[in-house]
Amino acid sequence: MNDRLKQVDFHGNLTHPLYVQVTFERKTIFFKSYYFELFSKPRYFLEVPGAGSKGPTLEQVIEKENEAISFVINKLKEEFSLEAFKKLYSYFSKDLCDVTEREFITYLYTFFWDKGLPHVADIIKWGSNNVVTFDLVSDFRKTFNKPLYDELIENSFYYAPPYLPLYGFMRQTKRWPMLCLTAIEWDNLETVKAFKEYVERYFPDMESTKLIGQVNNCSNY
Repeated sequence: MNDRLKQVDFHGNLTHPLYVQVTFERKTIFFKSYYFELFSKPRYFLEVPGAGSKGPTLEQVIEKENEAISFVINKLKEEFSLEAFKKLYSYFSKDLCDVTEREFITYLYTFFWDKGLPHVADIIKWGSNNVVTFDLVSDFRKTFNKPLYDELIENSFYYAPPYLPLYGFMRQTKRWPMLCLTAIEWDNLETVKAFKEYVERYFPDMESTKLIGQVNNCSNY
């Protein structure tokens, strides 16, 4: 914790922001925790009627940070340097669902504008910080007519990153509230293989290898 900074709200609890500090050969780098920023988002705080609220704990965030730090150190080994560590940390710690969601929201915004529904588009653009876009699209399936919904989904595979299959795949294997799929996990061939099987089962009309390539490109966002 960086107790020199002002406390911030972390899902109803005041706490100092979490930072990562790495020292090597008498030099130190100091930067914001990616996972503290990620899991501070309102979408990770769930209100359960009659059961209070639930969100990630700082202990869970710190555990994710420790996993990322250990992974990067092991990746670099004897080639370790502070500059290389920071670069690989930024690359591998990122949540692929989060980075693809931002681009997918842009796709939804454009889609509804093109359909003559600008107010729906604006609601999605400005209100999406508080909801999971995957859940929003699930509600679309219940409320939109089938041709419109099918067009939205089909077009997304050509004009948006593969957010929907990524998030759906992730949610099959993760438990609330630690819903993320990091580039660290994607670096594992078993994860890629499991994703391929998921796509072939739930999106049989799409080329699984093509989607895998798109996810690989998402890692560079």
